[in-house]
Amino acid sequence: MITASLFVSLDSKSLADKIRSAQQSVCYAAPGVHLLPANALADVATRLGPEFVTVCIDFEESVIRMGFGDVESVSRLRKAGIKVVSSKGLRAGIVVIDDFGFSFTPIALYLESENQTSTCLNAMRLSQHQIREALSRLSPAAKAIAVAQAITEEEKRVINQQVIEVESLPIVDEVFDEIAKKLSDVPPAQFDLARQVRVFSAYMQYVELTLTGAAIQKHRLAIPKSIQSLGSGKELEGRLKTTIDLLERNEKLSSKNLENSLNEIRKDLTRSLGKNHGRVVLRAARPRLQKRLSELQKELNKHQEQMKDELEKRLNESRKQIVEYYLPRVLKNPPDAMTGQLLKFDESQAANWIDQELGSVFPNAKKLISNMRLGVRYKDVTFETLDELGFLDEVKKAFPHINWDKAYQDFKAAGEIKPTKPLL
Repeated sequence: MITASLFVSLDSKSLADKIRSAQQSVCYAAPGVHLLPANALADVATRLGPEFVTVCIDFEESVIRMGFGDVESVSRLRKAGIKVVSSKGLRAGIVVIDDFGFSFTPIALYLESENQTSTCLNAMRLSQHQIREALSRLSPAAKAIAVAQAITEEEKRVINQQVIEVESLPIVDEVFDEIAKKLSDVPPAQFDLARQVRVFSAYMQYVELTLTGAAIQKHRLAIPKSIQSLGSGKELEGRLKTTIDLLERNEKLSSKNLENSLNEIRKDLTRSLGKNHGRVVLRAARPRLQKRLSELQKELNKHQEQMKDELEKRLNESRKQIVEYYLPRVLKNPPDAMTGQLLKFDESQAANWIDQELGSVFPNAKKLISNMRLGVRYKDVTFETLDELGFLDEVKKAFPHINWDKAYQDFKAAGEIKPTKPLL
C-alpha cells in the first residue's frame, strides 16, 4: 500500500502551493510569515472568506530581525481582512489545510538560507487526531475550525472541552505601526549577507595589539614659553631649544624588550591582510594569542614595578639638569614672566621660579607608570569587509597553508545570490 510520506520538505514555495489548494479552511501558526505563504493565505481569504483563515505569529521586532518573517507579509494578511493574532514566544510551526496538516520547523533566515529546491526534511505530516488536537488548543478561531471539521458529536464534545494553551492577542494598528516604524528606521540585516559574514567570522577576527605609555625613554618635554622668553628679543628665543628629552637614555627604563616581545607575538600569531584591511587572527589560534599576551602583561607588570623608584629618581635628575641649564640664561636675560612675579631675585629665587614653571609640564612618575598599557581589541569581520576588493585574495595569501575551498563554498551557499565573479 502506498501512503503519503511522513517527513517532507516544506519551504515557502511548497507551503504556498499547499495553502492555495484549500477548499474549506487554513490554519497557520509559526513565529512569522514570509511573503509567498502570506500571498497564498490572502488568496484563500479572498476566495473562501477571511473568517476561514486563521493566522497566529509572534509579532515582535526581534523575531522579524531574526528572519522568521517580515512586516510586509503581515500587512498583506491584514489588508486581506485576516485577523492576525500575536502569540509571544511561539517558535513551533503548524499548518492545517482542510483535513491535512504538518508540523514544521520554521527557518530563521538570519541563520539559514531557505533554498526553494532544498531536500531538507523539516516537516512531519500530522494525523487527523493530531490535527484536531492542535487546532483545539491553538486559538478560539482554530478551535472553531476543528469543531466544524469534526464528524461526530462526541468529537465535537471532546474538542470543546480542550483548553486553549497558546495565549494570543490581536495585532492592533498601534502595535503594527510602532514595529513597522522601528524596522523602517533601522531595517533588518540583509540575511544572505549576514550568513556570508558568519562563514568567515567563524574562521578569523580582526585584532589590534598596542603597547602604549611604555616608551618613556622616547618622551620629550615641551619647555614652558615663560622660560623660553628670555627678554633678549625674538632672535635669541628662536635659537634656544623648545623641547628636550625627558630622560637620558637608560636601559633600565627602556621598553625595547617589551616592544620586541609584542612584535614577535604580532608576527607569529596574527597576519596582515594588507594596509587596507589590518591584521587578523585565526579563531583557532586565539587561545594561544591570549596566552602569549597574558605572559607579556606579566612582563609589563614586572617592568612597572621595577621602574617605580628608578623613574622617580631619573625624573628628579632631569628636572634638576633643566633648571641648571636655564638658570644662567634666565639670570642674564630675565624673562618678563619672572620679573613680573618677583620684586627682586637672586640665583636661588630664580632657580625656584624655573622649577615651579617646570612643574606645570613635568610628568608624575606614578602617573607615567600607570599609563603603561597593553591593549588588545578584537573586531568581527563585517560584510563591508568581505565586499572590499581583494579582501578574500589577501586572506588566501596570508594563510597559504589553509585550504579555503570549503570556506568559499560555504560562503557561496550562505548567500541567496551567487557572486558574479570569483572571490577567492
